[in-house]
Amino acid sequence: MDFLLTEVQMELMEMVKDFGEKEIDPIALEYDHKGEFPIKIYKKAFEMGLHTLEYPEKFGGSGVNAVTATVVNEELGKHDAGFATSVSAVGLAAKPVLIAGTDNQKKLFADLTIHGAFAAFCLTEPNAGSDAGSVKTTAKKVGNEYILNGRKCFITNGGVSNVYTVIATTDSSKGVKGLSAFLVERDREGVSVGKEEDKMGIRLSNTTDVIFEDVRIPETHLLGNEGDGFKIAMVTLDYSRPNVAACSVGICQAAIDHCVKYAKERTTFGKPIATLQAIQFMLADMEISTETARQYTRYAASLVDAKKPVSKAAAIAKCFAGDAAMKVSTDAVQILAGYGYSREYPVEKLMRDAKIFQIFEGTNQIQRLVIAGQMLR
Repeated sequence: MDFLLTEVQMELMEMVKDFGEKEIDPIALEYDHKGEFPIKIYKKAFEMGLHTLEYPEKFGGSGVNAVTATVVNEELGKHDAGFATSVSAVGLAAKPVLIAGTDNQKKLFADLTIHGAFAAFCLTEPNAGSDAGSVKTTAKKVGNEYILNGRKCFITNGGVSNVYTVIATTDSSKGVKGLSAFLVERDREGVSVGKEEDKMGIRLSNTTDVIFEDVRIPETHLLGNEGDGFKIAMVTLDYSRPNVAACSVGICQAAIDHCVKYAKERTTFGKPIATLQAIQFMLADMEISTETARQYTRYAASLVDAKKPVSKAAAIAKCFAGDAAMKVSTDAVQILAGYGYSREYPVEKLMRDAKIFQIFEGTNQIQRLVIAGQMLR
């Protein structure tokens, strides 16, 4: 149901739908099988400004609000969740700059990305995923520079980005209060890309290690103040989780679309399986979960737009939508039965893609801790 969308949002959704049908759908299964990165299609998406949706117009971005961004990410996710992930990851990397950056820093980030380049947010490390306070990457102040050393892992767009927003510790004795955030250009000496992940799902996205070895950056690349890094990272994730949830909703909708079409065409015992109550109940439950996830996701995004507290709502949206994507896509495989398990049909891919949405941007177990923590304050 789209009765809450504006005419402009509806037009943008139709534009992205047209792009998805013409550019993404024809190549998604092929590139999923090959595990390759369809850079030509990404460039077309970037020409449309889909990678800088929420970046201010004065810096060259589209300047749309958070609700509109979820509409776009849902539609992209419907066509391919990996593609949607890499596109929206540029916006994820931009959020620390928009949250804590100066106008000069915002312009620097824009100059590196607006005209068609990738960016990546570097928080996760081999021993610091859910526990962000265990970040070991260091940023040592020497004169008017910082020297970065460390390794980040599972970084979306890690191998293809022009610029990174990096969380590092400037004072390890202070734990999370010693974390700081930085802008780091890819072409600085000492920045390199490590292992590329061979993933189960979202295989049209790029996921790698990013390594910093004695990387010198000017002190003007510090976002906010020393010690602000943990707060910046947490607000970044709060603001990005509605987009992650929206992509989950896109997976759900794709699964439903495939199942409705199949249920009308597939016959057994002389009639379409759509006439069977067992199938109808499964479809109804899929629709209930999807529509609930969609509306709550847009509600969470509306809190971002209203500058209201969003931690609990963002966690609920991400958790519910991620769980819904896994359940709905699994049910889609069940409805298609043997065909659902075949790689010739798209629903097994949806199930593989869906799983990561219960894991990244904070596992759904962590989201439940966030929700409970907010409730018990």
